[in-house]
Amino acid sequence: MEPDLKSRIKETAFAFRGYNITNSGRSAELLAAPTYRETMERLLGEANAICEDSLGRECDLLGQVRQARPTTLDTFAEDIAIILAVEIAQITIAREQFEIDFASAPLTFGYSLGEIAALVCAGVYQLADVLPPLLELAPGCAELGQDVTMGIIFSRGHELDLIKVEQICQQINWEGRGVIGISAHLSPNTILVLGQADTIEQLADHMEEEFPKTVHLRKNDSRWPPMHTPILWQVNLPAQAQHRMLTIRGGMTAPQPPVFSLATGGEDYTETNSREIIARWLDRPQKLWDAVYATLAAGHEILVHVGPQPNLVPATFRRLSDNVEAQLKGRSWNSLGLRAMSTIWRPWVSRWISKRSALLRAPYLIHVNLEDWLLDHQPQ
Repeated sequence: MEPDLKSRIKETAFAFRGYNITNSGRSAELLAAPTYRETMERLLGEANAICEDSLGRECDLLGQVRQARPTTLDTFAEDIAIILAVEIAQITIAREQFEIDFASAPLTFGYSLGEIAALVCAGVYQLADVLPPLLELAPGCAELGQDVTMGIIFSRGHELDLIKVEQICQQINWEGRGVIGISAHLSPNTILVLGQADTIEQLADHMEEEFPKTVHLRKNDSRWPPMHTPILWQVNLPAQAQHRMLTIRGGMTAPQPPVFSLATGGEDYTETNSREIIARWLDRPQKLWDAVYATLAAGHEILVHVGPQPNLVPATFRRLSDNVEAQLKGRSWNSLGLRAMSTIWRPWVSRWISKRSALLRAPYLIHVNLEDWLLDHQPQ
């Protein structure tokens, strides 16, 4: 049965998505919906005006959304603005049309750019406060991304040795043929890395020597802005962001609901420290696994995914749920043959369940994609 988000808001956490190679989702449908059009047009229009002022050129965010134009590094700045505007619009529509009181939720978090959207929706900043600094950084970040690809490291068995991965990345950096760094810790057995030039290939060579055959690296050939990595240090982007954050309005209110920061791995935002955390957010790896476990450990029953076509956070929870269910079913040697048992066995899951039983809740967490929910519940 579909959950009543209004009456169950105290049991509901919210997760905001970040930048990806696809950023349209069903935003064009929301924009075309008569009841939602005004809110979508207003926020996209506000973001468009900020873009034109910050970038010094004409922009067309409404046209980009209507036509679902593809994402490229050349559209990175506009994509930032669209993601923020659409996420804020979704929360605004949920509050105004359905009386879903976001501020009364017990927790929210956002992956990458989603953390900034969460801060805006939680009342810490306005869109006009946080978007201009991001747009100023976008060209430098996109330029660096022309030579940056993503690697996904995952283990089919034991928990990944995060320290060893960091050491290998540092060793590659010392060799001077490009910089590579961890961008996100998705789970105990999955890490995202971003690397320049052929550093992903160099990492693969090192892994063959230092990791068991159950550890794999899959390369994504798309070009990525190197957010949440030290690659940004090459053009001093973190320092620029810190300086720019000193002059923006807002940031003197604790978020409501509390925002779990993926930069720090905790509910650490207060009335005074948001600028410091955002500066750290820019070049520090995203601690998504900490947010995943915090969501389960706090006993939240529902997780609402905010933004256009959320994928990474739902996929992370889905893999965890599948692993936990397989682990529990696999405990019965009578019901499975030896071959099946060896296929589903995940030692890292067993270890975590034995120490942190909250993982057992993963298969029972209810997931709601907010853009789908809004379109399915359009007022007549």
